[in-house]
Amino acid sequence: QVQLVESGGGLVQAGGSLRLSCAASGRTFSSYAMGWFRQAPGKERQFVATISWSGTTYYADSVKGRFTISRDNAKNTVYLQMNSLKPEDTAVYYCGAAVNRRVVLTAHLTDIGSWGQGTQVTVSS
Repeated sequence: QVQLVESGGGLVQAGGSLRLSCAASGRTFSSYAMGWFRQAPGKERQFVATISWSGTTYYADSVKGRFTISRDNAKNTVYLQMNSLKPEDTAVYYCGAAVNRRVVLTAHLTDIGSWGQGTQVTVSS
């Protein structure tokens, strides 16, 4: 089992930037795909971005070109750099770790075996 702790959320004006971090512990971080998801009030949790153990990335269309996912295996941490933020990006952002090593990219909720507690991102207009 892996433990995940997100940080870096907050309140920002439209057009601004935030960088989310997700620190992992409890198993070999570098061998697993990681992902970011978000959940707005009254909506289902949805995919945002994912990164494989080797660094391959994949993004939801809604954030492509604005968000960048990266990982530092030496620090057991995955990041989400969010630029050009929009009010519709407002949500609780969750970090997720792949359920096993066979998952290459965590683009679906069923790919995730462990979740962090979430961090709130609020973008004002």
